[in-house]
Amino acid sequence: MRAIAPGKLILSGEHAVVYGKPALAMAVNRHAESSITPEALEEIGFELSDLRESERFTIRALREMKARVHKNYQLFLEGRLGIREVLRKPVELFEFAFINLLDGLHLKVEKGLNIRLHSTIPIGCGMGSSAATLLSVLRVIGHYFRVEFRPDWYLNYSIEAEKLQHGHSSGVDPYISLHGGCARFQQGAARPLPLPRAPMYLIQTGTPQTTTGECVSRVRELHANDPLWNDFEAVTNAMEAALIANDRRDIRDAVRENHKLLTKIGVVPEKVQSFIRDVEVAGHAAKICGAGAVAGEHGGMVLVFASQQPDALCQKYGYTPLTIHGDPLGVRLV
Repeated sequence: MRAIAPGKLILSGEHAVVYGKPALAMAVNRHAESSITPEALEEIGFELSDLRESERFTIRALREMKARVHKNYQLFLEGRLGIREVLRKPVELFEFAFINLLDGLHLKVEKGLNIRLHSTIPIGCGMGSSAATLLSVLRVIGHYFRVEFRPDWYLNYSIEAEKLQHGHSSGVDPYISLHGGCARFQQGAARPLPLPRAPMYLIQTGTPQTTTGECVSRVRELHANDPLWNDFEAVTNAMEAALIANDRRDIRDAVRENHKLLTKIGVVPEKVQSFIRDVEVAGHAAKICGAGAVAGEHGGMVLVFASQQPDALCQKYGYTPLTIHGDPLGVRLV
């Protein structure tokens, strides 16, 4: 029994969406996969094959972990704990999601289970890896226990878990991974959009030194009440119109302006800025499409809108181009 969920890219509005401004996001053909199998042992096993992590717990131990994590998150909200300290290790995010769903829907475990997780979504690079993995876990668990599939349940449970890793969740990542396709997202409400037709390329600049949660917290400290969030909204509106019309010149202009704003809030490392300048000199446009980074030289994923893949520039900077296309489908059983 398996479920998969797509990763995502933010086309415009990253960071701004946390402050109630719109964002445009699309699902892509990189997926997280979860499988579940019954076992004789009366324990719940979790395997993160990509991270080579494996743990087993009783239901009682999982509930104790859940209580500890809830307490840690409250300390984070009070400013007494860093977001990295809420969870002790990555696997706890999915252990929390499991026991929280189990308790929330009053499900009973009659025997042991083993839950295995695998993902082709780059981790920590702004592609919604944690949200996709959470949703694939929740979906496969719900199906195993024959729970009616209600999208609002899975969205709420995934957001509750995601906050433990990112500090605050706009809901964009889980929404796109849940529904697939492309959407305009603002203040918890989404409006579907057609998948973009303009050619785009994804460039891996390296895993950021700082987490999404740390970036969001740092930006909040410096810019929470900054009027530039209105500028982000204007750019997103322009980007939406350009994508719908498939006007490549307007897309280029909107992406360039978006990049300037992201640089202003301090989430685009110097080396990545240099790469994007070279892309612009060649007549194209590029921007980070995740949280970026507030330290180090790696910025995660950069989205390039160009007529062809910038292989020469990638080679110059030591970056890796990835082939992507939109995924019209969200989380599903396979």
